[in-house]
Amino acid sequence: MTTSNTLRGATHVAFDTRTTDRLLEIGATNVVRAADRLIIGPSRLDAIEHAQTREAWRSSPEESSNRDPYGKEWDQLYSSDIHWDLPVVLWASSSLHERVNLWRTCNWLRQLEFAYRDVLILDFNPVRTRIPEKPMPPFDCSASVSDHPDEVLLERLSNARPWLRERYNRAVRLWDLYTNANPLPFAQSCARGVKGFPELAPLWALMSSFLPILTTKRALRLSRFDELILTLLSAEWQTPAAVAVHKSQLGMELWQLLSCTGDLFLVDRLEQWADHDSSAAVERAPGPKPSTPMKSFVYRLTERGMKLREGLDHLADAPSLPMAGIEAYSTSSPWVLLEDGRLARL
Repeated sequence: MTTSNTLRGATHVAFDTRTTDRLLEIGATNVVRAADRLIIGPSRLDAIEHAQTREAWRSSPEESSNRDPYGKEWDQLYSSDIHWDLPVVLWASSSLHERVNLWRTCNWLRQLEFAYRDVLILDFNPVRTRIPEKPMPPFDCSASVSDHPDEVLLERLSNARPWLRERYNRAVRLWDLYTNANPLPFAQSCARGVKGFPELAPLWALMSSFLPILTTKRALRLSRFDELILTLLSAEWQTPAAVAVHKSQLGMELWQLLSCTGDLFLVDRLEQWADHDSSAAVERAPGPKPSTPMKSFVYRLTERGMKLREGLDHLADAPSLPMAGIEAYSTSSPWVLLEDGRLARL
């Protein structure tokens, strides 16, 4: 099959909108967008349960700012309207979001009973445009296949081959592990590594930032992400925008995490803290720009919030946060991060 025939006759799966648009521009006629940001929020192995759980999470009042950017139109993978013409071509960059969606797509195609040889996976390294002297950010969540010129995309397509069966099976298995209610096998896979999937170490480092910590003295502490928020907040009213651009080392660390979650996740998390219980750690008041999510409210730390920066009495002191197959701060399934980076059940 020639490159032009593959463009027109195959099913192409893109993991971001820019790549979706580029593939259509260069001649692809059947493009499926699977661009949900799956690192935050619940994920499930069953397709129907996954779609319903994600939609319920997006539609909850606390997640209102996530509703539009990551709505159903951004994730067409499970749509009954798709006509899966062979071969299926998966266009994947090094972005952590795209890597997780790649596993999910391989798993779904296996459930649809496509053979691994019917799937062509194009893996793209990031385009290095940054100043060499500056360190690379710890998490790559912004790379896109569309960063490459058309001639590179067409050349890669002309040379596309299926992955080896063993590597494809590992991708299928990774989605099984990622969505499991027992996160230990996934965490262990990330720690020891899986051949062909270098994204696992940085992905686990990112996910670990949202898990509560159990110290060697058996004391409970906030997740690194929540610790950053509550440390950058003060008794003075601040907008989420002011917190996100705080000019400090802690502010830079928070921004690196937000580069993967999206800055609107900070709005969601502050709302969750403000609504958490009757003695909230964070207070909320109307902000200067009601129509701008990052400035529609202002927040400040209460006395209780200042105490929580030093440690938690119970996991329930913090609002829960769904991620992959678990919930951070869950009292019914209490997973915590040990100081040496290992995962443990409390």
